[in-house]
Amino acid sequence: MTDPQPAHPLPDAPPSGPTTLLVLAKEPVPGRVKTRLTPPFTPEQAAVLARAALVDTLRIALAVPARRRVLVLEGEPGRWPGIPAPRSERPPSQPLFDVVPQSEGRLDERIAAAFASCTGPALLIGMDTPQLTAPLLAPALSDDAWRQHDAWFGPALDGGFWALGLARPDPALLLGVPMSSPHTGAEQLRRLAESELRTGRLPLLRDVDTAADARFVATQSPHSRFARTLARLNTPQGTAR
Repeated sequence: MTDPQPAHPLPDAPPSGPTTLLVLAKEPVPGRVKTRLTPPFTPEQAAVLARAALVDTLRIALAVPARRRVLVLEGEPGRWPGIPAPRSERPPSQPLFDVVPQSEGRLDERIAAAFASCTGPALLIGMDTPQLTAPLLAPALSDDAWRQHDAWFGPALDGGFWALGLARPDPALLLGVPMSSPHTGAEQLRRLAESELRTGRLPLLRDVDTAADARFVATQSPHSRFARTLARLNTPQGTAR
């Protein structure tokens, strides 16, 4: 299934602030992304929703201050409208995301490697929260975000986390944390506390994993590309109910 929505260019944004913003994402290939949306959605429809969520996330990443913006991608970059290509392959008019491949290994190892590539403060988000807004991220990306905090943590309703920030990226803070578990967030917070890091809290958000999650998140961001895509798929022509 193709996505008929036009891929408007992402707005450009100059570097600013002290923090590198990492977006951890998957290429929206049917059967490889958002598999828990199937059923009721087909793998092709789930991939269209994943792409919409990623484009929404990238737009927010360009609406907030960041010293550097990095798309840490599992898959092939540059093949999907609205998703940046590597710097060496894109025209100068495209926004300045660095696009780097995810490392091999477990999810904790891939997140740790993304942080290890950074010098200075870094904040990592994923592509499962298309309801993100600039105000939600603002505390962890402000000029003084790290004056009283060594870490930032955004809890997810399913027990994980949607955002993690570190003033001094240290892979050891992540390696071995059990991911995709109801206890992931609690274990990650324990690691931060054991390291005596002053941790700021971001709001609790709901990840998009299931069809119920998708419907709820769409109500939180009704003007997003994700919400428009979901509404189209829930029409009689879209067939998913």
